[in-house]
Amino acid sequence: MSEISWLQMTDTHVDSKAGWLHICYKNKCRDIDLMDEARKALYEYLQATCDIERIYVFVSQRSERLTVGGIYYWFHALKTQALKDQHILIQDLTFHNLQRDFDYRARKAGWSPEEVAHYLGRPTEKDMYAIETTIGYTQTSREQIKQKLKNIKG
Repeated sequence: MSEISWLQMTDTHVDSKAGWLHICYKNKCRDIDLMDEARKALYEYLQATCDIERIYVFVSQRSERLTVGGIYYWFHALKTQALKDQHILIQDLTFHNLQRDFDYRARKAGWSPEEVAHYLGRPTEKDMYAIETTIGYTQTSREQIKQKLKNIKG
């Protein structure tokens, strides 16, 4: 959440066709491309708020940037707006759940553990990416292994 809270306009490169962010946290930086859904939503947000002169991408009514606490508050408020049948499904949803879901989907789409760890910004002390964490969050299905077996030549 800190990466989003401190994201500056100068590190945001988003237009109607493409988008990427220069993300820095604890003196470690990486560039990540945005999926179309995220890029479109961020582009629309930036267009709707273009009259605001600011340093940070996400602003608050009370300060120059949206704090981590503000992000959690917003997430909780958004969940409370869900319909009753939706609320049952998302009441215990956390940002960590969303991150784990991305891990799983990226690995299922063929990303290597190194690629997932890099994208999610999981550096270790030696500036290597925390592949162990990424692998722990992914799951392999029998069907995935079955498909991979077909690629092994005897």
